[in-house]
Amino acid sequence: MAESPTGLVRVIGRWTLTALVINSIIGSGIFGLPSTIAGLLGKASVYAYLLAAVGIGIIMACFAEVASQFHDAGGPYLYARTAFGRFAGLQMGWLAWLVRLTAAAANANLFVDYLAEFWPDATGTVARIALLTLLLGGLAAINYRGVRVGARTSNIFTIAKLAPLTVFIVAGIVLLRGNAVVTVSSTGTGDWPRALLLLMFAYGGFEAALIPIGEARNPRRDAPFALFTALMACALFYTLIQLVVVSALAAPEETKRPLAEAARVFMGAGGAGLVTLGAIISVYGYLSSAMLNSPRLTFAFAEGKDFPQSFAAVHPRFRTPHVSIVIFAALLWGIAVAGSFKWNASLSAVARLFTYSLVCGALIKLRRQQPQAEAFRLPFGPAFAVLGIMFSLYLVSGMGYGELLAIAATAALAFANWAVVKRKNP
Repeated sequence: MAESPTGLVRVIGRWTLTALVINSIIGSGIFGLPSTIAGLLGKASVYAYLLAAVGIGIIMACFAEVASQFHDAGGPYLYARTAFGRFAGLQMGWLAWLVRLTAAAANANLFVDYLAEFWPDATGTVARIALLTLLLGGLAAINYRGVRVGARTSNIFTIAKLAPLTVFIVAGIVLLRGNAVVTVSSTGTGDWPRALLLLMFAYGGFEAALIPIGEARNPRRDAPFALFTALMACALFYTLIQLVVVSALAAPEETKRPLAEAARVFMGAGGAGLVTLGAIISVYGYLSSAMLNSPRLTFAFAEGKDFPQSFAAVHPRFRTPHVSIVIFAALLWGIAVAGSFKWNASLSAVARLFTYSLVCGALIKLRRQQPQAEAFRLPFGPAFAVLGIMFSLYLVSGMGYGELLAIAATAALAFANWAVVKRKNP
């Protein structure tokens, strides 16, 4: 069994990495955002998913080249640190870590909310805290015992998640084929920046699956394959799901559970229950992936001497970053108990715009720093990088002051961290 230079075991294959990317992308967004996007753009919202897929595809292409140059864990934090130095790496890392914590916490709350469809008392204070403890504690225990077990859990929930979504799509297209016609909405184009910004929450998260790249069997080959295979799968699912929703519901913007309500139209109460179950499985799959990926970020922090060395500890038996896993799970539990879903969705989308721009810039910088690197080379890579930065800047016009303040606060924490480690480890 191969080991990376860090001591972690290389057991993640290309299809497992693809499953991790799909799980990282398809989280709660597809079960909640269709109604919001439809409210902004009407039936033209289907085109928004396609346009967002093109934009995120450009960014993914940049990620594929940059990620293929690294064997170690760390993801975007490692890319920024290598290309632009410790300060940029810490800014990227803190932002990425906090976004992952709040995103996972929001999904944990969403899990409880959907469970309330079958057990109304689930949202009670005591029951909610108990459920969050069991949910997050169980996932932490699985990943504490080994990356292979955690990766297999991710694979299982990828399949279980996609099955009800496939049933929803096929049944919707077959039963609504006479009404499944997309027409251009009368909504003004001023809504497009906001709609595309929100879709970054739906399509975002793929970069989290690259954090444990140090445990992939062949990262230079498997990272591009996993990214583009997952993007095609997610874009197809998202577009068809939105098509079914806007064809089944006269006013999809008026419901908070658009997929369940759409399923009720053409599959009855049983169909609505199936979709609700699919939502629960989807959120659990996302949390499973997050519990595997996110602790590897602080592991990379510590390896770069930017965090206490205890974060880089590898369990002598299970060969996992057990300290980082326990700390992530504890913080996640606290934020899940106290946090909200709405705040996270906005922050996640905005934060990713900044991280994506920095990685696109890293492509240009790394080509100059490492022109002979053995890596996947994106044709016209610098042009793709510029397009990715421009796309991200365009979406910035759709964010509000609250998101900017949250980003500024995170940047301040990263600056303080940088000032401390610079004195200790110049």
